Amino acid sequence: MSRTSTRLAAIATTVVIATTGLTASAVADAAAATAPTGSAVVNESNSFLLSSLSAGVLVFALPNATGSYDSTKGLSASFPVTGGSANLPGFYGNVQLGGGLLFVNLRTGKSAVFKNLAFRIDTWQVTGVLEGTSAPVALLDPAGDTVVTGTQADGKLESSDLQVDGEGAKFLDSKLNTTFFQAGQSVGSFSFSFKAGS
Repeated sequence: MSRTSTRLAAIATTVVIATTGLTASAVADAAAATAPTGSAVVNESNSFLLSSLSAGVLVFALPNATGSYDSTKGLSASFPVTGGSANLPGFYGNVQLGGGLLFVNLRTGKSAVFKNLAFRIDTWQVTGVLEGTSAPVALLDPAGDTVVTGTQADGKLESSDLQVDGEGAKFLDSKLNTTFFQAGQSVGSFSFSFKAGS
């Protein structure tokens, strides 16, 4: 970089700091800030998996979610936290999740892809945005025995049941041309962990 370019870069940085009111230490703090971490884990029970297969309906977790299967526990998908804020003990917040969900009806050839997944703690729903649209759809609701541990900065949630949301059931049945999904239908269980960034 030439001396002139170096001087211009230094002047530009000074102007940005001066006009935004940021000190050099604030700029350094912002650069050192860390993003929140954690994950939302959907555990799909064997009973739900078998009933969905019988109906010709398949559900796949899309990258960057990771999936696994256990013959006794069923199918699991872990969706990483990518942003947002959460206060699990206070039951409020909205956390963005990585990955996506693909729903396929093998009998009709219809499919639906959901991205921009989120866990909306204030409404107690896992939501997703259908590809090509912008409005979030409530897909799943943690239910059953729910245990919250930890603090606002570092909390965990375990729900013994995870149910299909009423709105999600209607939406999925319509998109996939099926009658498989029902409001309150048990999918499995749900766990969520969140550690605030700095």
